[in-house]
Order: sequence, then structure tokens, then C-alpha cells
Amino acid sequence: MSDTTGDSSVETGIGSGAPDRLTPILFAVAIFTSAALVFVVQPMVTKLVLPMLGGSPAVWNTAMVFFQTALLAGYGYAHLLQKVGSIKTQVGIHLGLLLLAALFLPLSVNGLLGDPDPAAPIMWLLATLTLSVGAPFAVLSATAPLMQAWYARVRAGHADGQNPYVLYAASNLGSFLALLSYPILIEPLATLSGQRGWFGWSGGYVVFVLMVVVLAFTVWRRRLDQTTEPAPLAASAPISWREKGVLVLLAAAPSSLMLGVTSHLSTDVASAPFLWVLPLALYLLTFVIAFQNRPSIPLNITLIIQGATGAIVVLIVAFRSANWSLAFGLHLIAFFFAALMCHQLLASRRPPPDRLTEFYLLMSLGGVVGGAFTALLAPVIFNMVWEYPLVLVLVGLARPWGKGRLTGIHIGTLVAAGAVAASPVLLSIYLNANDGARGWFYDNFPLGMDQLTMVLLMPAAICAFLMRDRALVFTAILLMIALSAQWIARGYDWSYSERSFFGVMRVANSPDQRLGGDVHVLMHGTTLHGAQARDGRFDCIPTLYYAAATPIGQAATMVERRGPAKIGVVGQGSGAMATYKRTEDTMTFFEIDPMVNRLSRDPQWFSYISDCASGPINTVLGDARLTLAKEAPGSYDLLIIDAFSSDAVPTHLLTVEAIEGYLALLKPDGVVLLHLSNRNLDITLPAIAAAQALGRPSLHQLYYERDDTPEMAEASTEALILSPTPEGLDDFIADGRWNTPARTAVRPWTDDYVNLFGSLRRSMFDTPELQALRNQ
Repeated sequence: MSDTTGDSSVETGIGSGAPDRLTPILFAVAIFTSAALVFVVQPMVTKLVLPMLGGSPAVWNTAMVFFQTALLAGYGYAHLLQKVGSIKTQVGIHLGLLLLAALFLPLSVNGLLGDPDPAAPIMWLLATLTLSVGAPFAVLSATAPLMQAWYARVRAGHADGQNPYVLYAASNLGSFLALLSYPILIEPLATLSGQRGWFGWSGGYVVFVLMVVVLAFTVWRRRLDQTTEPAPLAASAPISWREKGVLVLLAAAPSSLMLGVTSHLSTDVASAPFLWVLPLALYLLTFVIAFQNRPSIPLNITLIIQGATGAIVVLIVAFRSANWSLAFGLHLIAFFFAALMCHQLLASRRPPPDRLTEFYLLMSLGGVVGGAFTALLAPVIFNMVWEYPLVLVLVGLARPWGKGRLTGIHIGTLVAAGAVAASPVLLSIYLNANDGARGWFYDNFPLGMDQLTMVLLMPAAICAFLMRDRALVFTAILLMIALSAQWIARGYDWSYSERSFFGVMRVANSPDQRLGGDVHVLMHGTTLHGAQARDGRFDCIPTLYYAAATPIGQAATMVERRGPAKIGVVGQGSGAMATYKRTEDTMTFFEIDPMVNRLSRDPQWFSYISDCASGPINTVLGDARLTLAKEAPGSYDLLIIDAFSSDAVPTHLLTVEAIEGYLALLKPDGVVLLHLSNRNLDITLPAIAAAQALGRPSLHQLYYERDDTPEMAEASTEALILSPTPEGLDDFIADGRWNTPARTAVRPWTDDYVNLFGSLRRSMFDTPELQALRNQ
């Protein structure tokens, strides 16, 4: 057999005369498989390190930066490998590295660096991920550009060989499907050790290596004889430095927006689990569409929709909408079309196939730049999630710039939009300077300044849309809208805002005359972490979940009746539990975020710890599983695990092993209380299932706040209490407000198995078992 017959040898099988359809299929399947493995490993490995960092959304964003950087390393290797002339040699080198990377299997978290420092966890996380999965991930991620380059050479002279970028759509389709399958199928059906073991991801890696071997031999057998192989592609003109910069920026913007919209939605719109899945899935879907031969959404349609949604979202991004589902949808739609626009512009600028790996290297570099800006730099330089609206505005510069000089219509529209954008700012300044006018305004405009501002700025958004074909004018109008909206937006009257690795914390003032006036509230996004009245008559009265009438208050009171108590509290918040600390008691907070500890101990904001507690209160920083493990067994009278009310549920604190560890720290009649209030997930049934799996007695209570109390005085609270012995719960049984939960069919969570999707489903559909539990 010979490859000297030109096109016929490429289009026929061995001795068959039939068109060769196998090679394109083999390449597509191999690329699809490698991409699926790459995107299954990301949530799986991130989940492995979550127990050490408390489940913060920032862990996911930082992990994404690592994976983007590893992807860049893989693409850099693929680009360098193309300098080797022979495909056979390239395949041999790549197979060798795939086998070498297999030495890191099965995947596990490398413990060489020890426990993370809560004050500086980013470098620990990046280094630990590098040591744990860096090699297999980087080599695996190089497969897609390598195989596309090989395909271009093997199919040289044919239409599909001229556009190997189509295979990038197959790569991202594999990534997209793998990403969606993880929370819906893989996590609920397989344990974590099973996911990463030889019958899971590690086994999939081995199968993929065998697939590459089969592909190599099939291609060689069908395409090559002993002396001939496809020649290197003819060299095209180098990519200019200006063009390289454009490609990097076009790739950086969607990457930054993906992480930015995730942070914004989880912080300011709606606390919900799996938020990282939707933006990342949409991000991958834009690649699939952009690199299709015939995109299902043409660029001209994308530009129209992006112009409209971009203007609307820049307008609303500063405000908290009462209709959170509408805001949620608008943000995702605007992100999708902004990312699609950038990726379609990238696809339109792709170079000839001989520059393919260089193109992907630049695109990957852009992904790292955008991700690093949002996940690493922005939390340091911004005290809130400013990076998201900033990039939303700047992405307008990717739109068409138009031809010729600006006309009077363009300039007039820009001036009119500026005047409209300035109007709410001027009105706000006037009202703040004139008490009488401010009172009249709020009496006659009950919707408030936020809603009025959105109405006033809508004409400016329309002006931006009309100028959508003039990038500079469009972007300038969006910038004016953003500045005006951010000036007005308050939601709460924030007195202070600070940002750390674990999120944005704000101290808000929510006056309540029944509590003497000012009430300081500690907020993490849309989640309240404590409130304190500032009037001296009420400032040492615990509020919200910690009020005396709630299950947490009941537990503290009952335990302290027995005598001097040693109390541990996981989750410091505003420090309200300090009000229960008597002189004879000892109390320790276990808190992962140093910023929370600092704010709750600053009397300017909260004085529970500094003024209300009788005696000193200790705080131990770090993840509670790690720090509690260092405490003396059998020493606590009461442990309160209060870390589950926000969207980022640290599931490792609710596993059978975790609860067993809490019980081991208690005295024989001690009590552990799990505060299980959560807006989006049913975490109560898994906790009950864990207690039943351990054979330990437990009681459940769902407390409803009273209508006749001040707004911040109480909060509806759900809790489960356990004790090492039945005697430890005698006081609670006698109380009558606590009930023994029925046996549950829900599978308990363990360090090796967590099913968040099942918890979300039960919460959304309010299953009969949950209804029965809460109607006790």
C-alpha cells in the first residue's frame, strides 16, 4: 500500500475503494473524550480540596485560574511539539508523556504543603492543585490542539483539513456535557473515591491513552507507508503582535466575565448552589457555536442581542432587584451573548491551520489573564465585586467601531445620554443636602431612589443600543450609566465593606425604632450573618438566629442551667453567641475567615464580644474540621455548628465522619446543635440520616419567628441536636418543642459521598418526607 496516489489514497480505505469516514470520527471521538475528562476532573478535584477551605465560592474561582493556567501550559507544550516535523515522533512523545503523567494516578490531594493558612490560602491552593493534578491535566489538555494540528496534516488538500477548528466544537461539546453530568449524574451516583479511582476518572484516563494508541496505528496504517507521511503544512505569514494582543483580549473578556458573573450572582442576586455550573456551561457552549462550520447564531444576530442585553445589565447590575429570577436570567443572557460575541470574533480571526497551536496558545493565555484578573487581582484591589460591571462595560470595545469620523448625531446622542446619566446623581446630591426635600421625596416616591434611577437611566440605555455600531460611543454611554447607577445604588445603607478570599462582607445599617434606632447588620451577599442594635438598652440582646426563643438560644440556656459550661461555636458571624457567655463559662469560636473575626471584635460595628460577654472569648482560625480535631475529646458541654445558612454550604461539616468527630468532643451529657436553616438546599434529612447511621439520639425543631417582634429580633430557625447518650437530651425532650425525627430513606453524606443535587431537588419540590418533618 502506498500514499503516493494523492487524493484517492486519502479518500479510500485499505483495499476497499470506500470513502474513509473512520479517521474523522476517530479524531472527533478522541478529542471529545479528552475534553470530557478535562472537565470532569475540575469539579472532582476542587471538591477534594474544599474540606480544607470551607466551601467558599472563591475556592472554585481560584481553582479555575489553576486549571486555566494548566491549560495554558498544555497548549504551550502542544505548540512546541509542532516544531518536531514527524507526526510519528510527535505521537510517540505525547504518548510517553501521557504514560508518565499516569504515575500521578489515582488522583488525590497531595499533603506535602500541610494545612492552609486562612489568612493567605490562594498560594496554598494553587500549589496543592499543581502537585496533585497538574501533570495529568496539562498533558491531557494538550490533546485537543495537538490532534487538530495532526488532523490538518493528515487531511491536507481536503475541505475538512483546511478547517480543523471545527473539531474545537467537538472538544467543547465534550466539556459541556461532562460539566453538566457531574452534579446531575456522577456526584449522586458515585462516591468520591469511586469517581477518581481506576473504575472512574483514572480508568477513563487509561482508556483514553489506549484510544490515542489505536488512533495512531489506524492513521499510520491507513495513511502512511514505510517512507512517506504527510508533509508539514506550508508556513503562513506570522501573527503580528497587534493581532496577538487582540486575540488575547478577546479571550480574556469572556473568562473574566464567567467568574465575575458567578461572584455577582452569588453575592448580590440570589444565593444558590451550583451557580458556577451555569456560567461555565454557557461559556463552553459559546465555543461550540462560535467554531461551528455554520454557527447556529450568526454574528450579526449576536451583536444586536449583546447590544441590548449589555446595556440593560450595566443599568441593573448595581441594584438589588425584587424580582431576582428576572435579574438572574438577564445576567446570564447578557454574559452568554457577550462571551459568544468575543468567541465569534476570535473564530473569525483564526489563522491558517499551520498557526493553529499558536492561536490556541494565545486564546489560552487570554483565559488565564481574564481569570487571574477576576479571581486573584480583583479581590485585592476592589472592596466589592466591581470587576464584573467594569468588564461588562469594556467588552463594548470589541463591537464594530464603524467607518469614518463621528457625526453630529453620534456626538449629540452621547451628550444627551450623559445628561440623562447625570440626572439621578444630581438629584441624589440635592436630596442629601436638603432634608425637607428628601422627606418630601420619600413620602411621594415610596419605591425609592433605586427604582427611580433605573427609570431615569433607561433612555441612556436606549441611546447606547442605538449607537451599538460605534464601539467607542456605545462603551462611553455604558460607562456613564454604570458610574451613575453605582453612585446611587445602596440596597442597604452600607457603612463598611471589605473583601477577602472568602467573599465580600458588609456592615449595613437597618434602623428599627423598636430596637432603639440603628441596627448594624453583617451581610455576606444576600445572607445575614448577624445583627446588633446599637442602643444601649438593646445592644446585648442576641438577635436573629441567636435570639433566646430560637433553638440555638434554647440550647445555650438549657446547657448553662447544668452549671459552668464549655461552649464551642463554628461560625463567628457578628459574635451574637457571646451574649450567652457567663463568667464561669468558656467559649471558643471556630472561624475560617480572619476578616469576620476582625469585624465582629471591632466595637465600631459590633460589641457582642467586646462588651457583652462576661470574660474573654477565644477565636481559632481555620477550617473547623481541621481545628476541632486538635481539641481535647470529651471536654465540651455544647457545640454549635453554624456554617450552613449561605449558598456555599461546607458539606464536609455535615458528613457522618464530621458528626462523629463532634460527638467525640462532648461530655457524656453534652449536646451538639446543627443549625440547618438554608434557603435552597435540604440539608436536614442528610444530617438526620447521619445521626441515625451513627445510632445516636437526635431531636429536631423548626422555629418560626413571631410577627410581633422587631424585624431583626428573631429569624426562623431549623436545628437538629444530638448527644452521645440519651440522657444528654432529657431536658430537650421535656421541653416539648423538640421532636424525634422519623427514620429517613435519604442516604447520609460521608467524606466520600455527597449528593447536593438531591438536596436541591428535595428543597425545590418540598417532598412529602420534608413536609412531614416540618409539620411535627
